[in-house]
Amino acid sequence: MNIYVCIKQVPDTETKIKLNPDQSGIDTAGIKWIISPYDELAIEESLRLRDKNPGSTVTVLAAGPARVVESMRTALAMGADNAIHVELPEAADNNWVAKSLAGALKKEPKVDIIFTGKEAIDDGAAQVSQLVAEYLGISYVTVVLGIEYLPSGVKCKREIEGGSFEMVEASYPVLIAAQKGLNEPRYASLPNIMKAKKKEIKVLKTSDVGTGESDQKIRYKNYQLPPPKQAGKKISGDPAAQAKELARLLHEEAKVV
Repeated sequence: MNIYVCIKQVPDTETKIKLNPDQSGIDTAGIKWIISPYDELAIEESLRLRDKNPGSTVTVLAAGPARVVESMRTALAMGADNAIHVELPEAADNNWVAKSLAGALKKEPKVDIIFTGKEAIDDGAAQVSQLVAEYLGISYVTVVLGIEYLPSGVKCKREIEGGSFEMVEASYPVLIAAQKGLNEPRYASLPNIMKAKKKEIKVLKTSDVGTGESDQKIRYKNYQLPPPKQAGKKISGDPAAQAKELARLLHEEAKVV
């Protein structure tokens, strides 16, 4: 099988975000970058599928600036066979990214299955997976918690609202967006990390995948950090007095009752 995984590099969850002086985006200086955790699930699932199908290969794709290569090497260290980097500017939006990834996939001889995370943890847009599939004209299943691989396609268990689940069948080629619970991603071993540093990463430009600045649909102008949290209040007195004061504060200051 020809297996592909689309990943995104995102700031570590413990990173303290700062804004650019013009508030057009975040200040990327000093940020620790990681693979989006949902994409790690996608990588793990691709490796498990490859290992069950001898002769299969796993190729990782990412679209973005030069820094994304670091995360691609992490994916290679986890066990991926190949990697393709599509060079895009820092501010590229979801549509431009998706169309570029689809353009890179169209250049491949054959695509049987594509894995992605259900969303990236930085913007939470949950758009790229569906857009890639639409640009390729293939089926897709999102928020997937379990997969049964059939000779002609897949049967997926996906999460829906209200704590319920549904089963969806789709034929190959298909894109699957992973949800937490699908598997437990492996750690890259030190020997594999060293080997991954020497692996070649194929680089494509926007001209190679048929995209350009006209594919950018959204431009951000005014990022704002959330307001600082106000200090809490401690209410003293006996229980009856505390309850009375709490009710007053909720009514007069918080205005929630």
